[in-house]
Amino acid sequence: MTAQTATQPLNRQTYGAGSPAPIRIIHFGLGAFHRAHQAWYTHKVDANHEWGIAAFTGRSPQAAETLEAQDGLYTLVERAEDADSFEVIESISAAYDGGNIARLAELLSQPTTAIVTLTVTEAAYNLGSDGQLDLTAEAVAADAALLSQWWKASAALTGSSGTARRGAPSTAAARLLTGLDARRRAEAGPIAVVSCDNLSANGTAARNAVRGLASAVAPELAGWIDANVSFVDTSIDRITPRTTDEDIAGVAAATGFADQSPVVTEPFHNWVLCGDFPAGRPAWEDAGAVFVDRIEHFERRKLWLLNGAHSLLAYAGQLRGSDTVAQALRDPVCAAWMDEFWNEAAEHLTEPELKVDEYRAALLERFGNSRIAHMLAQIAIDGSSKLRMRAVPVIRAERAAGRPGQAAARLIAAWIDYLAIANNDGADVRDAETDRIMPLLALVGRDQTAALVELLDPDFAAEDGIVDMVHALRGSFQDQ
Repeated sequence: MTAQTATQPLNRQTYGAGSPAPIRIIHFGLGAFHRAHQAWYTHKVDANHEWGIAAFTGRSPQAAETLEAQDGLYTLVERAEDADSFEVIESISAAYDGGNIARLAELLSQPTTAIVTLTVTEAAYNLGSDGQLDLTAEAVAADAALLSQWWKASAALTGSSGTARRGAPSTAAARLLTGLDARRRAEAGPIAVVSCDNLSANGTAARNAVRGLASAVAPELAGWIDANVSFVDTSIDRITPRTTDEDIAGVAAATGFADQSPVVTEPFHNWVLCGDFPAGRPAWEDAGAVFVDRIEHFERRKLWLLNGAHSLLAYAGQLRGSDTVAQALRDPVCAAWMDEFWNEAAEHLTEPELKVDEYRAALLERFGNSRIAHMLAQIAIDGSSKLRMRAVPVIRAERAAGRPGQAAARLIAAWIDYLAIANNDGADVRDAETDRIMPLLALVGRDQTAALVELLDPDFAAEDGIVDMVHALRGSFQDQ
């Protein structure tokens, strides 16, 4: 793509993209990461335009409205340390409001639809500390009641034409369940569900969310899911910060197209997948994706070394005055804490194919890219669900090896201090479990520490010495 002399709107006509590919993939969670990752991989390998994506938003329809005005096209900006490169991505054939259950049911009832992918964030699975669907969560309970009412009325979650009944479910699991029910009734065949969120065993997490809700409201549908739906585990990796007004202006200046929805990302990309695709899939491996028979150790490497370090920098870095990952990494104290955490995690990442030393070196280069403004406040959101996967397992592994796990415990201590200071300053606590967190922040001292560690995992909090170790680390983040 070359720069133009005059700016024009970006759409299929102005760009000369031709007709969109037929929809064969449904995506939940139309955001920047999906467009920098799964949509990019699909674009790179779909030269014959056979694998179009229909992307559904989460809470707000705005992303779909903006992208639909551009016929699904958007610019991907790969931001290296020395320069930007620009590429228009054509793989999204349609974008919809996530509440459009009728369209979702219609698309999933088509035999040609082969895959559902998800980037809905860790918290949106609404899983408890046991990894199962939390049916007591307010949104889950409301959706379960709604879908139970529909099911009891006619043993179906949507009408025969695919038109949703009165009301609409709000959670990703409930929305997906309505679409799977439409597919069951249409006898459209098996399908793969592919979670692309930062969860250990994310395919199992997706299955537990969807299957758990089905068991509660539609036992017949639960049995059909067992026989017809494959849940694929993945490890995903590409740092994708929020797009700014400056980025939008920069795309227009560089390309000549007025793109209201560009995505900025790093040159690095990684995707590891494990599972079956009974209705087929794109040849993502041609763009560098890796298909494996065992994925758990790749998941741990990503969750602990990249995501865990991000969370540590998000809380400790902000407490010490940094705003971005690159700034926090330049703080020698934060950098040392991160290295100590990596050393602990690496003790339990021993498989040769993980190449942990190379991975750590690459992360240092990626984190230090000062042109990627990865905001720590963005990473800090939903810490309760993130730390269950990024800190707690490392501490447990260290203790099982006879070591305390103090570097990983520092991550939890930084999170608690961050919450406490934000609450004292009257700032919003942005977490899916805010309603549970806020009363605990009214406590003081060790009681506050114990309550928040227990919120992460009651069994973990009950282990001898855990709360005392975390509490001893609190208050140290601004002292050095």
